[in-house]
Amino acid sequence: MDRGEFIKECEALGVQLPPKALGQFSLYLELLLEYNAKFNLTTIEQPGEVWRKHFLDSLSALLVLKPEGRVIDVGSGAGFPGLPLAIACESLYMTLLDSSGKRVRFLQDVVAELGLGRTVTALHSRAEDLGRMTEHRERYGYAVTRAVGSLRILAEYCLPLVEPGGYMLAMKGPAVVQEIEGARRAVKLLGGGELTSSTWTLPGAGEQRVLVTVKKLYQTPFVYPRRAGLPSKQPL
Repeated sequence: MDRGEFIKECEALGVQLPPKALGQFSLYLELLLEYNAKFNLTTIEQPGEVWRKHFLDSLSALLVLKPEGRVIDVGSGAGFPGLPLAIACESLYMTLLDSSGKRVRFLQDVVAELGLGRTVTALHSRAEDLGRMTEHRERYGYAVTRAVGSLRILAEYCLPLVEPGGYMLAMKGPAVVQEIEGARRAVKLLGGGELTSSTWTLPGAGEQRVLVTVKKLYQTPFVYPRRAGLPSKQPL
């Protein structure tokens, strides 16, 4: 996928890119490939596949996410989906959360180079720790995550960060459909409502994506999230 095809597929998603977005995406691509040689940020190294599998795939979140307000990207890695969303949506205030110092330093450099410092912050922490901090607990309209862990685990990472009335959004592959029933108890314990899903096909090779959303109905009991490491070792 080249830049022109990327623009067309964004239009198909209903995404109107700001005037400077394409230049920011191009610089992001350059920085990603440059840093990747040192830090192994992604296994996807072909520019066309970065446009398709990272940038466009990240923007598919806009099929369900409202492009405004405070959003946290949990387990952001090399910045997906949070940075593409922040580039495309100037009304988003995005927090990129990752537990790796090297990845966070990369994200901070990209944010600075792209001139996104007013609306984007990269934080080095674990979701379990951040979910207990007053300045972050139940402060976000959306917590988004892309292919990180099972839904039972993701719910404990994400829902404590979401304000009542907000949403958790998990961007997953088709196998997630088998996880939904098993995640209902955990979601309810954490203050969430029904799990709903919608599918989208990534142009090019026809890979199917599933967007799983959970509305936050009630405040999360203060015992959650549990201490760092427990959600992954002993899922709810």
